[in-house]
Amino acid sequence: MIDRVAIDGSSSEQSKTASKPASGGGRRGRRVRMTGKERREQLLDIGRTLFAAKGFEGTSVEEIAAKAGVSKPVVYEHFGGKEGLYAVVVDREMRKLLEMVTNGLTAGHPRELCEQAAFALLDYIETYTDGFRILVRDSPVAQSTGTFASLISDIATQVEDILGLEFKARGFDPKLAPLYAQALVGMVALTGQWWLDVRKPKKAEVAAHLVNLAWHGLDGLEQKPRLIGHRKA
Repeated sequence: MIDRVAIDGSSSEQSKTASKPASGGGRRGRRVRMTGKERREQLLDIGRTLFAAKGFEGTSVEEIAAKAGVSKPVVYEHFGGKEGLYAVVVDREMRKLLEMVTNGLTAGHPRELCEQAAFALLDYIETYTDGFRILVRDSPVAQSTGTFASLISDIATQVEDILGLEFKARGFDPKLAPLYAQALVGMVALTGQWWLDVRKPKKAEVAAHLVNLAWHGLDGLEQKPRLIGHRKA
C-alpha cells in the first residue's frame, strides 16, 4: 500500500498540518505538508481514539478523515479502508501488551511470576486504556485476529513453558500446562476487564488477590482431580 499523502490539487489543502510555522522573524509561517509517515501516524492515533470510544462499527471513515482534516481517499490510500486501519491498531496494541507481559516475567519463583504477569496486564490497562478497550471489543467478522480470545491465547503461550516445568517438578502431567495457562491468564484478563471501569481496589491490591486465588489453588492441586457432584461426565 502506498504510504504517502495525496498530492493532487483537489486535496492538497486537506493534506497539510494545522500549522507548522516556518522559521524566521515574527512573520506568520506557512503551513507545512505532512510526510507520508506523519500522516499515517496521525490517522492511526485518531483511529485508535475513535475505535476505543465507539467501537469498530460505530466509527466511520468519514469521521476519521474529518478529524484528521483530510479527504476520505487519503485514509483509503494509506490503509485501504477502515478495516485496514483497525487491523494495524489492533496489531500494535497486541504486540505492546505481549511485550510487556514477556518482559515482565523475570523472576524464578512461580508465585512471583504470577504476580509479575498480573502486574504486566494491569500496568497495560492503566497506561494504555484506549488500547485495552479496543482489544476487548468484538472484532469485525472478517477479522481473524485481534479478538479477546486470541489475545488471551497469545499471552497464555508465554507462560505455558513455565507452568510445564513446574508441573514436571511436582509430578503432574506437563501436557496439561496449556490448559492451566489459559485458565490463569483468562482469570487475570477478565478481572482486568472489570477493573478497567471500576479502578477499585488499587492495582497492587487487585494483583495480590488474583495471585492469592491462583497460587493457593495451585498449591493445593490434586494430581488427579475428582468430581464430587452427581455428574461424572
